[in-house]
Amino acid sequence: MGIKSALPRYELYLYTAVLGVALIWAGSWIFEASSENIDRKAFKESVQPGWHYFGRKMDAADFEWMMWFSTFRNHILFALAGHVIFAKIFSLLAPKIGINGCKHRTLIFGVYGGLAVLVTMGWTYMALVLSHCIILYSVALVKMKWLCFAAGLSALASIKLEPYNSWQEALVTGSFDLQDVLFYGGCGFSIMRCMSFALENCDRKEGNYTFCDLLRYNFYLPFFFFGPIMTFDKFHAQVNNTQLTRKEREMWNITTKALLHLGIILVVDVFFHYLYILTIPSDMKLVAKLSDWCLAGLAYSNLVYDWVKAAIMFGVINTVARLDHLDPPQPPKCITMLYVFAETHFDRGINDWLCRYVYDYIGRDHDKIFKELLATICTFAITTLWLGPCQLVYIWSFFNCFGLNFELWVAKLFSLPPLSTIEGFMGGAMSRRIRGVFNAANFWTIILYNVLSLNSLEFAKLVGRRLIFKGFPLSTLSVLLVTYCGVQLVKERERKEALLEDPEPVKAVDGGKEKAE
Repeated sequence: MGIKSALPRYELYLYTAVLGVALIWAGSWIFEASSENIDRKAFKESVQPGWHYFGRKMDAADFEWMMWFSTFRNHILFALAGHVIFAKIFSLLAPKIGINGCKHRTLIFGVYGGLAVLVTMGWTYMALVLSHCIILYSVALVKMKWLCFAAGLSALASIKLEPYNSWQEALVTGSFDLQDVLFYGGCGFSIMRCMSFALENCDRKEGNYTFCDLLRYNFYLPFFFFGPIMTFDKFHAQVNNTQLTRKEREMWNITTKALLHLGIILVVDVFFHYLYILTIPSDMKLVAKLSDWCLAGLAYSNLVYDWVKAAIMFGVINTVARLDHLDPPQPPKCITMLYVFAETHFDRGINDWLCRYVYDYIGRDHDKIFKELLATICTFAITTLWLGPCQLVYIWSFFNCFGLNFELWVAKLFSLPPLSTIEGFMGGAMSRRIRGVFNAANFWTIILYNVLSLNSLEFAKLVGRRLIFKGFPLSTLSVLLVTYCGVQLVKERERKEALLEDPEPVKAVDGGKEKAE
C-alpha cells in the first residue's frame, strides 16, 4: 500500500502517549541502576569525576567522545580553525596579487592540509600516505575497474591485517595519545578516497585526472583523518565551481547548526552524569540482574547515542566544509527512524561510497534476488575489511547482510498472490497497521544485530535471550507494542514528507467544489 495512507488523529495521540511513558519508564530503570552502582569496582576506570555543578561522576567510557569534546578538543578546534583562517586570508590576498582565488582555492586547501598532516604525524607518515596515492594513481591510468579494486583493497588490507599494519605503523616516529587513531584514520580514508579517484578516472571518457587533482582531494584537512568520505566526482565538481555565492540565509543556517551541535554536546554530557549507558553493558554481572525494560532501554539508547556521536562529529566537520562552499555527506539517519535494513548506516559517506561503486553497481534496481545477494555479499565483504576483520565484525556483517536480503525475500513473497490480493482488499490504514507489526519486529533485529558491534556479543546475546525467550510473553509483547507505536509515528512523519514532495490531486466534489484529500 502507498506511503500516504493516514491513521486517525486520536490513534496517533495514543501512540505518542504510550511511547513517551515507555521511554520515561525505561529511563528511570537506567537511572536507578546508574545511581545504585556508581561505586562498583567495575565502574572505576570508566566512571570519572564530572562537572562539579552536578556533584556526580560522569560516564567516560567512550574514547572517541572524550577525545573530540574533552581531551583533545582544543587541538582539533585549532586545526579546523586554522584551516578556515588560512582559507580566508588567501581569499583576501588573492585579488591583490593577481590570483584567481576561486580557481586556486583547492590548491590552498591541499597545501594547508598537507602541511598540517606533515607537522602532526611526521615525514615518514606523509611518505607512506603519498606512496598509497602514487600506487593507486598509477593503477588509475590503466582504466580497468577490477584492477583499481584489487589494488585499493590490497592497500586497505595492508593497514588492517597483521603483520603488514604493524610494519607500517612502526614507520611513524614519535609517540602520542592520538597517534593510533590518526594513523589508521588517515591511511584508511586516504585509500578509500584514492579508490574513488581511480574508479572515477576509469569512467572518464577522454584523458585522465591529474595527480594534483588527487592530492587536492585527499589532503583536504577537514575530511582527512576522520571523514566523512565525499566521492571524487562530487568533490571535483564542487571545488571547481567558480561561482561562489551563498544562498539566502545560508550563513544563518550554518551558524544555527553549529550552535545546535554545541547544545547537543552539552546535553549529552549532562546525560552522562545520570545515565551510565556505556559503562553498564561492560559489567555483565550487573547486566544479568537488571530488568527486561532496563536492558531494552540500554540496547536502544546505545544505538541512539552512537547516531548522536556520528551526527555531531560529522556535523562539526561539515560546518567547516560548508564554509568552504562544499556540500558534504549528510549525517546518518537516526536509528529511531529506521525500521528497514536498507536504510541502516552510521556513516553516510562510507554508505554513499559503497552504494556508488559496489551495491548499486552490482544490484542495479535491487529487484532481482540473486543480483541483490551478490551485491550485498560484496558490499559487506568490503565493509568487513574496512572495519577490520575479526569475529565480532564477521558476525555483524553476516546478520546485516542476511537482514538486507531477507527484506527483499519477504517483499517478493508479499507481492505474489494470494497475499497481494488480500492486501488489495484491505484499506490503506489497515495495511499500514499490519506492516507496522512486521516493521516493529524488524526494528529490534536491527537493534540486536548492531548493538553487538557497539558493546559486546555477550551483551547482545543476553538482551536477545531476555526479550525473546525468558521475557515471553509479557516483556516481549510489551516491548513490541511500544516499538509498534514508535514505528507508526515514524510512518506518519514519512507520510507528511511524501505529501509535501508530491501533494495528492484535488478532487471535485458536491457540484464542482474542490476538496483536498
